[in-house]
Amino acid sequence: MLFADHRRLSGVYWAVSALDLLGARDRLEKEAILRYVMSCYREEEGGFGGHVDQDAHILYTLSALQVLVMYDALDRVDIDAVSRFVGSLQLADGSFMGSPTSPEIDTRFSYCALLSATLLNQRSVLDLPAAGTFLASCTNFDGGYGCIPDAESHAGQIFCVLAALSLLGTPTPPAAAALCEWLASRQLPCGGLNGRPDKKEDVCYSWWVVASLSMLGRVGWIDASALQRFVLGCQDPDAGGIADRVGDLPDVFHTFFGLAALDLLGVEGLGGSGGGVDPVFALPRQVVARLPAARDLGWGADGKAPKSGEGAATAAAGVARSPTA
Repeated sequence: MLFADHRRLSGVYWAVSALDLLGARDRLEKEAILRYVMSCYREEEGGFGGHVDQDAHILYTLSALQVLVMYDALDRVDIDAVSRFVGSLQLADGSFMGSPTSPEIDTRFSYCALLSATLLNQRSVLDLPAAGTFLASCTNFDGGYGCIPDAESHAGQIFCVLAALSLLGTPTPPAAAALCEWLASRQLPCGGLNGRPDKKEDVCYSWWVVASLSMLGRVGWIDASALQRFVLGCQDPDAGGIADRVGDLPDVFHTFFGLAALDLLGVEGLGGSGGGVDPVFALPRQVVARLPAARDLGWGADGKAPKSGEGAATAAAGVARSPTA
């Protein structure tokens, strides 16, 4: 399975995470992985690029930090320098740029910055109230979120905003009921999920949607058995990986997110020694349990998210709906 050089570092995160879910992370040489990750560090900027000698960006900085915390190797980076890089990306309205050289803002970058600062246990470098205000400004009439205010709702952006709100410790969105309906309606007759109306199914949306519903306490609103059949049907019988949809070539991106979604659905045989994947951190629960900032936010010693989040989501939804059989 191949992936482009400009996002190779994220590919390493997807591969390490997929193998962890399969209980096979030891198939990778730890020191070789860590040497590669650190080779992508841009000392003059304080962040990580997508590959060696590429400009630092928050997307790849987060991927690097996720790999480092999985290997309990954060001591290999200059935490203060990386924290300054992350903090430098926040604008006055609370939004985040992806890099100092690009004016683009995106709710993806908000999530990446908040999670990066949380992994570093350096959340004080960010203006957290302003970050929350910006995220709230991206709310749409359907309860969803776009990449910027007034942008179309998209499952990937919804995941980023909900996870960012969880990291901020803020209440469940006021439009939780509408949002749950919107997310559940992403399931198509084939069992797969799309990212927005009138689009094709894609395995990666299995993660964005299921993780979002997990944060909202509403995973039962989709047909889990049908989704499981769809994801497994996208597995290549020879190469073993998972593709975006049936008949296409597998890749490490869809393999990880397909496995992660199946883990959240409770499919047996996944989770490895890490205790399964956390829907907010996109990391093994046992790794999350080691993080001081996660404990401060209410994550338990078992790495599970605070129960109050699910309870608040249930109350905010304010409707009774039977799980899809």
